[in-house]
Amino acid sequence: MSCLRGIRRAWSMCFVLAAVCAQVSAISSLANASATLLLEEPYGKLGFFTATGHAAVYLSAVCAETPVVLRTCAPGELGVVISRYDGVGGYDWLAIPLIPYLYAVDRPEDVPLFADPKMVTFLRDQYRRKSLTAIVPDLSSGEAPGGNWYELVGSAYDRASYAYEIETSAAQDEAFIRKYNAAPNRSHFRTVSSNCADFAKEVINFYYPKALHRSVVADVGITTPKQMAKTMVKFSARHPELQSTRFVMPQVPGVEARSAKVHGVVESFLKSKKYIVPSAIVSPIFAGCVAAVYLGTSAGRFDPARGALVYSAERPLDKPLAAEDRRYYQNELNRLVERRSVTERLMAENTSDTSGARQEKEKEKLSRVLRNASPNLDDGGHPALRMVVGGEEFSVGVAESNILANDVLPANFGKFQEQLLEKRLQEELRRGAPPKVSESDVARDWQLLQRAMNESDDQMAARSAKLVQPSSQARIEGTGNCP
Repeated sequence: MSCLRGIRRAWSMCFVLAAVCAQVSAISSLANASATLLLEEPYGKLGFFTATGHAAVYLSAVCAETPVVLRTCAPGELGVVISRYDGVGGYDWLAIPLIPYLYAVDRPEDVPLFADPKMVTFLRDQYRRKSLTAIVPDLSSGEAPGGNWYELVGSAYDRASYAYEIETSAAQDEAFIRKYNAAPNRSHFRTVSSNCADFAKEVINFYYPKALHRSVVADVGITTPKQMAKTMVKFSARHPELQSTRFVMPQVPGVEARSAKVHGVVESFLKSKKYIVPSAIVSPIFAGCVAAVYLGTSAGRFDPARGALVYSAERPLDKPLAAEDRRYYQNELNRLVERRSVTERLMAENTSDTSGARQEKEKEKLSRVLRNASPNLDDGGHPALRMVVGGEEFSVGVAESNILANDVLPANFGKFQEQLLEKRLQEELRRGAPPKVSESDVARDWQLLQRAMNESDDQMAARSAKLVQPSSQARIEGTGNCP
């Protein structure tokens, strides 16, 4: 009986602790509520106004019952990105959970490590079919419709985004939910007077009246994302009592072109040769006035990435990879790839020409199969590429959750995993702005590459250990054990 009483007391204590933890979690989630202005870089070459990018607002304590109905977040939920879009279901604004908005998947571990256009299109349509058919229904043929709906999901495949976060309160969030659920939500998008930046300004100004404002001079009265970011930074500096953070959400490495620097209206005109050169020829005075406005308003001196940490869906905010560390990792990656090439060449020299020719044919065949691969989901619902080789079907994972989970693959198919991870690291280590990666991200990807190289061909790894001596000065854990 005493033992039974002890067990009951232990269970009672567990329930009490669980209740306390739940309360602490709920209080913590409320205390960490925030509104974050997103300044999204432009991409593509669709016209003059695309250089100004896009603006949205991420609300960490506001969630979506549906894309057009808001509610308070439950513990563990990450909030929504809310923005104004043109021609999406006739609505003025739509709210999408953070991870799907950025990556078109529900789980951070399912973000593809290297973005392929076919995979991105597939993931966007999968999310649309699951969560957005009431707003973006199928065509009569059953196919995905055209239009701007794709901007609702997978934003990070197209561009990088700068984020300017400022704390909010539970009362502010509740008032916001009541107002936006009750107000009409019908589209009245206009590029000049009611665009995405106007909506972002309205949302932030609801929380902090007159925090954001447009520039009549630098943007000729048009509200632009960059101007909203500048005024957000100034407001945060004037109110140090409100916790604020700046970070960048990098564009996912991939084959798509990298997004461009974001500009204001006058800045876009001045830095676009197809506009400023003809203007300078026709009217040098007008062109000089444009330059004077640009210089006088300090439009070009605002650096969106200044002081920004790096966002990751799976890890806390971290500092950008330092230039010295970037060079170090790049050199180590070059050495690693070179060692692999040397090992493969030495092994090829010990085989017959017929075998070498056969290996080249296998590589060509592999490349052809990869080009014909189709995006799919594996048995666990993770992104994968489906390939058919010799009448047999294989599924190759492309996300952290499944890239090393393949049990049986055709000969040389492990090389695909290595190549994907090498390309990802090369993109992450490339110079330029915005900051593309943090050291914790590089360390994770480096470990994945090493595991892929070891698991793809254990026999080659064993032989290369005899041919290539590991460096005693290797700073990265396990570097010397890789071929």
